[in-house]
Parts: sequence; C-alpha cells; structure tokens
Amino acid sequence: MPEKLVRDRIPDIIRKIGGDPQVRVVSGSELDKFIRLKVVEEAQELLNSGDDEEIADILETIEALLVHRSIDRETIEKARLKKREERGGFEKGYVLDMQE
Repeated sequence: MPEKLVRDRIPDIIRKIGGDPQVRVVSGSELDKFIRLKVVEEAQELLNSGDDEEIADILETIEALLVHRSIDRETIEKARLKKREERGGFEKGYVLDMQE
C-alpha cells in the first residue's frame, strides 16, 4: 500500500483501537509533495461524494501548505483577487466545450 499523509492524531487513534500503524515523519520538499497529493486526494473525494465535509478537508490541507511554505493568507487573498479581476469567478456557471 502506498504512503499517504494523514492527520496528526490518526496514528494515536489507530493505536488506541489496537492497531500498529507504520509511520514515518517527512519534512521539507517531501512534506510539500505529500501535502499537495493530499489536496488532490481530498478534491477527488469531494468530486465523488459531493459532501461538504470534504471542503473542510481541502481547506485543512491548503492551510497546512500555507503554513509549510510560510505564506500568509493575505498574500494568497491578493493573488485570488487579482486573478478574479483578470479572469472572473465561477458564479455564472460557464462550461467551455473542449472538443475543438
């Protein structure tokens, strides 16, 4: 089974119910990659289930990435607003036909 990033308390929860989780601690660029993979995992879960709880999981992983990269929310918000001003948001629901 491949490795995946889990929430900090998951190994303790597994131990509490009698399991023996095999874990290792990652950092630096390896942690960055695992967090990015987790964002994709959580986004796929949202796509499959449509569950609002998956949005919370996505936000948690994004928050972890911001902390890991020492990026403050203001910087990200400025980038979001700049892109919104240049390209718009998603409120109108336009879907582009990509067949051509």
